[in-house]
Amino acid sequence: MAGHSKWANIKRQKAVVDAKRGKTFTQLSRAIILAARNGVPDPSGNFQLRTAIEKAKAAGIPNDNIERAIAKGAGTFSGDNHSLEEIRYEGYGPCGVAILIEALTDNRNRTAADLRVAFSKNGGNLGETGCVSWMFDQKGVCIVQGVVDEDQLLEASLEGGAESYEMTEEETAEVVTEVANLEILNQTLKDKGFQVTDAELRWIPSNNVEVTDSDQARSLLKLIDTLESLDDVQNVTSNFDMSEQLLSVSVV
Repeated sequence: MAGHSKWANIKRQKAVVDAKRGKTFTQLSRAIILAARNGVPDPSGNFQLRTAIEKAKAAGIPNDNIERAIAKGAGTFSGDNHSLEEIRYEGYGPCGVAILIEALTDNRNRTAADLRVAFSKNGGNLGETGCVSWMFDQKGVCIVQGVVDEDQLLEASLEGGAESYEMTEEETAEVVTEVANLEILNQTLKDKGFQVTDAELRWIPSNNVEVTDSDQARSLLKLIDTLESLDDVQNVTSNFDMSEQLLSVSVV
């Protein structure tokens, strides 16, 4: 299993009892704002907005907050003078691991400064635009839980236009498709009786860097954790590969 996939699973599990609840609320609220801005402010006609709202409700965000975020994205919320900008940053971590950061910010100078400090304090460096993005392809990913029959999952995935799938944990799979096909795949899997717990856009690396040194592994994971803790950061993606044993030791 690629280390970045396992790390994503660990982060999802931690998020359930994450003490940084405010950070989660900020991320999810901003995702709603962005989705409403990029499409119609009606979840029935905007798949990105619909999934963002589902995640927000699952995290316990009140309906009033969700409606306020939609209004901000639609530009109908009075008194909102902050304009969020979607920016992608790129850099390198320990061992030359490539890192992509997706951010939503109302002050790109502040965000860049915060990222630069995070990289420099954890053995990495913030790079120029395009320095690592060529190593990644953006895909749509459905997280499916309760998979007991892989043949049925394969059949449903193919019918939904999936490119591939991977069992990441016991009875849990990640099904991958083209970005434009994510909504169709999501609905097909649900129609076939599968429990889709998340449908998201993700940057997937075309090649991985194997990390075997425990000190470098610890520095790398600390860097990623630090980046993810920043208020303006929405997602962090990397191309490291690490054994589960080393990953577990380094996370502790």
